Amino acid sequence: MKKFLEVSGFLLAVFGVCGVIRELTDGWFSFMGVTRFLTENVGFMAGREVFVNIVIAVLGVAVMIASDRVEK
Repeated sequence: MKKFLEVSGFLLAVFGVCGVIRELTDGWFSFMGVTRFLTENVGFMAGREVFVNIVIAVLGVAVMIASDRVEK
């Protein structure tokens, strides 16, 4: 379980950072634009793409920190 939390937290953090970079460069950095599907298809997130990607990155860091608290 701990390894799963570490990997999923890392992926969330990477996807969030890549999403922020993609939004700030107006789509130029489309590599790993997984969060694009979330921000474009959920209605209340429209227009808040940078904020949503920052929240995803912070959530990933929080999951990685929480994975250190889980016992093996």
